[in-house]
Amino acid sequence: MAGNRSGGRGRSGPLRDTGKEGPGKVRIIGGRWRRRLVSFERQPGLRPTPDRVRETLFNWLAPLVSGTRCLDLYAGSGVLGFEALSRGAQRLLQVESNRAVVTQLKHQAQVLGADDVEVVLQDVLAFLRARRPGVEFDLVFVDPPYQDRLVTETCRLLEKYRWIAGNGLIYFESDTLIPAARLPAAWEIIRHKKAGAVHYCLACRTADTG
Repeated sequence: MAGNRSGGRGRSGPLRDTGKEGPGKVRIIGGRWRRRLVSFERQPGLRPTPDRVRETLFNWLAPLVSGTRCLDLYAGSGVLGFEALSRGAQRLLQVESNRAVVTQLKHQAQVLGADDVEVVLQDVLAFLRARRPGVEFDLVFVDPPYQDRLVTETCRLLEKYRWIAGNGLIYFESDTLIPAARLPAAWEIIRHKKAGAVHYCLACRTADTG
């Protein structure tokens, strides 16, 4: 996740940009690619989700990931999406606005032998507004740059343009706790935890608002 709205994930310890650039690595922690390293293009603000947060998230999702269609917004290192594929997800679409990061995501998919991945180079909000008919996802990851306060707008567009299937799940991270009133009315927060300065939540789309 970079300052130009490219995606990213938080690292263990203080979850903030170190200012360093160059290659980085993060380990997949479960499934068929367990212990495989994911290489990513380190960029200012890009924060791969720390192992302890990812482990908690996928414990929440454990009985639900297999066979899902996943959408990874602000993909950054791509580790959440690759972790979902490792654990049995059927399809992964990653959206990222940083060209170098997209190149690395495509390379990493090839390294893993994942042919069920599509990577799109585009601003996330523009991508969501240009919805393709018939596309609905079961699991969505939302982790934009904290400073841009993009979580609520991204969630609004996900609901408005019907990106999420009925009973679909949405994971999001933010530097403040986002109250339910700021999320779409059809969504219910079913899990919430805090790690350091980061709040991470899992919501479920519980109704069809038409």
